[in-house]
Amino acid sequence: MPLPGLPSSDRLPPWLAHVLRTQRGPVPWNAVLRGALAALPLLVAVAAGRPALGVPAALGAMLAGINDRPGSRRTSVTRLGLPALAGSAGLLLGSVAAETVGAARSLVVLPLVVGLLGLAAGAISSTGPVASACGTQVLVAVVIGAGMPLPEPGPLRALMFLAGAGWLLLLRLVLPSPGGRGSGPYGLDGEREAVAAVYDAVAGLLVAAGGPGARAARAALSAALDLAQDALAGPRLRRRASSAAERRLHARYAAAFPLAEAATALAWAGVPVPERVAEGPRRLAAAVRDGAACGALSAPARTDAGLRALDDALLRAAAVFDRPTGTVPGSRPRETDASVLSRAWSPAGLEYGLRVAVCCATSTVLAQWLHHEHWYWLPATTVFLVKPDLGPLASRVLCRAVGTVAGAAVFGALAVLMSGPLPAVATVALCGALLPVATRHFAVQTAVVTVLVLSLVLLGGEPAASWGRIVESLLACGTVLLVGHLPLPGRRGHGVRAALDTAVGAAHRYLGHVLDAPEDRARRGALRRDAYRSLAKARSAIELSAAELPPVARHSAGSEGVAGALERLIDTTTACAVHLDRPTAELPPAHAELLAAQLSELDRARAVPAG
Repeated sequence: MPLPGLPSSDRLPPWLAHVLRTQRGPVPWNAVLRGALAALPLLVAVAAGRPALGVPAALGAMLAGINDRPGSRRTSVTRLGLPALAGSAGLLLGSVAAETVGAARSLVVLPLVVGLLGLAAGAISSTGPVASACGTQVLVAVVIGAGMPLPEPGPLRALMFLAGAGWLLLLRLVLPSPGGRGSGPYGLDGEREAVAAVYDAVAGLLVAAGGPGARAARAALSAALDLAQDALAGPRLRRRASSAAERRLHARYAAAFPLAEAATALAWAGVPVPERVAEGPRRLAAAVRDGAACGALSAPARTDAGLRALDDALLRAAAVFDRPTGTVPGSRPRETDASVLSRAWSPAGLEYGLRVAVCCATSTVLAQWLHHEHWYWLPATTVFLVKPDLGPLASRVLCRAVGTVAGAAVFGALAVLMSGPLPAVATVALCGALLPVATRHFAVQTAVVTVLVLSLVLLGGEPAASWGRIVESLLACGTVLLVGHLPLPGRRGHGVRAALDTAVGAAHRYLGHVLDAPEDRARRGALRRDAYRSLAKARSAIELSAAELPPVARHSAGSEGVAGALERLIDTTTACAVHLDRPTAELPPAHAELLAAQLSELDRARAVPAG
């Protein structure tokens, strides 16, 4: 959503419109409370007379807080825990590197180490959001471990970093969520809300069928299914669901698949359906939230294949809700180490890894050349700027510059009032509480993080030097902006092409299964999920690339046409699956002709070279 009082984003360049866009939503008060309590280890260290010992713990908590997003408790173990382990290892490695190099200025060894780590971490980061967080934390921690002079030895600093992140993770697992109605060791409140949101999204798609909002409603349903799938597929101590409540929730999630398929087919047909048709999914959503039976559901008129499929899906869902089978649906296969590495060392992964390596090495050389003490700020800023999941490059640079100036100005005003360590600890706690809301816009997040980190620098015994940090941040912005537009060997836009190729492969697998074995509903549902999920990832990559500056955006020109053709093909495949769901059904000639035309359209769109 654009910021209020500013020109419409339609009249602005895409990269500038992205800068002015911000997320809206209710304040996550539980995350705000966790952010404030995350400063407790720092307070304990200050009370014990060792404030420098609390600085790594506060850094670990801060970075974990940036990754602390809405979702289930189970997924937070991976989302917060794995990056914390990577950051702890990076802090130890940076400390070892600093001890090896010594106090002398290093214009070769340290930049080479940081650059090689940037190549590996950048390539790994391209494989997914958790891997991206791991790559970011290991690079930031290496730079801080090598450049921030703290009296504690490296292993102790790494342990305190892990303890700070672990404390926030513990708060995430233990503290109740507002309105949570679950029971059991994890409460299942996040998982329950994610599954209920799927049924709400099905109802939203049924209401939007035949109207201009049908496409957005279908995308919202796909996103809700993705979130629920991730929430239920998080790590667990046992291989299978360990409680009756969890098994019931898995069964209710599986019962949503046929409803989503039928709703997609009805939206594809483009004919409005009666408003009362959406009442059934809404009742199911309420039953998921309450953990109760759904009772009697109103049945739609069985006048066509889509409505018949919806009626059958509602009947099956009602049976599951009233007498849960406790079966767990086939989930997305877990990625093996080999598949992650193969994607990391793909052209897309290497393209991003190479740019990260050049940015990190260049900023380290520049920082070492300017001053060999307290040099960590510039390369650490570069690491955050080079992350593409924080937005387009120009948007990241502009938001970072504005946020750093604002944060440094705020800290400069606060520093006048600070006398002793306790006000600095209070500032860290306040910034930790603001962080969950600040993550909605990168400039605001940067301002909050700047104040927090400068407070930690002060507690660590260094001069805060606010305006010097501004200069170094601007140098980092210039470095990343320059390297991000440098011509490197090979073609650009590998990320978009790789995402589209993955989505096309998933769509063809889904279509082949629907035509060859439509009776296998479980496999059909898993392939449909994979097709829509891959399409959503491709669209995200296309939108990100389109919002870059023109010299970069032109390399993915024409990709939106491929994504549009692919979306139409997947929707038509879903409609065909609904028609073929009965044992004696045959594919209508009109559907077969449309599939052939859409396959040809997709081939033509893919044949058009990018700018």
